[in-house]
Amino acid sequence: MSADGLITLRSAFGPQQTMERLEAEVKAKGMTVFAHVDHAAGASAAGLPLRPTDLLIFGAAKGGTPLMQAAQTIGIDLPLKALVWQDEAGTTFLSYNDSAYLARRHGIEQSGKQVVEAMSGALKAIAAKATTP
Repeated sequence: MSADGLITLRSAFGPQQTMERLEAEVKAKGMTVFAHVDHAAGASAAGLPLRPTDLLIFGAAKGGTPLMQAAQTIGIDLPLKALVWQDEAGTTFLSYNDSAYLARRHGIEQSGKQVVEAMSGALKAIAAKATTP
């Protein structure tokens, strides 16, 4: 269960509680929640089965704008996203893009180094609080 540039953590909580904790942490960090996409609800509406798969789209202009100033193409990967999902065994996970990977993808490793490090640290802290007691 590995994909390039994706960080995945096992959650000690179920999907709904993990998402609630994630959203609370994002807001506590002063970030804006732009959208919440419940893929399972969409699948259900189409008559298709899908285990819990819930996406939160969030960010802060203070962090993302300097990266887009360095390489506007990173705008395809921003705002930030985190996916709460449940596997076939009933285990809940939280996955998000590695900020350093995104910076490499768009060629801004050096020019955006401080912002990327801050973003990585914030994401790591948010994910840890969302997934651990």
